[in-house]
Amino acid sequence: MPREFTRAERIADQIQRELAQLIQREVKDPRLGMVNISEVRVTRDFGYADIYITLLSTEELTEESPEVQQSLEVLRRASGFLRGHLGRSMRLRVVPELRFRFDRLAGQSRHMESLIRQAVESDRQKHDDEGDGGED
Repeated sequence: MPREFTRAERIADQIQRELAQLIQREVKDPRLGMVNISEVRVTRDFGYADIYITLLSTEELTEESPEVQQSLEVLRRASGFLRGHLGRSMRLRVVPELRFRFDRLAGQSRHMESLIRQAVESDRQKHDDEGDGGED
């Protein structure tokens, strides 16, 4: 039987879609990087929505990096504006307070992927070295 989605999950999904469009089209601050909303979690009482973001960048970003801090500050300052637009577009009686957070999972997964690649390459080199030593 298919899993039923809760109202909070449906609202979180809709908030994610709406915010992605709003940030791209309406927030004109040049300090804001290329933001990707990776997840939205809404509390049961619909009082808060935690918005997890990642930034598209060529370098590895951490929560402490200036680019991340600047983008989070821009989004926090625009949260009232974004919340107002969400209320009108989604027609919610109560619009959750938006709390922006940096999603560490993306950076951790890239780090794990590089460690796996290094381990595989090391294993491959060890296997090649053993194969070369036995042939005379």
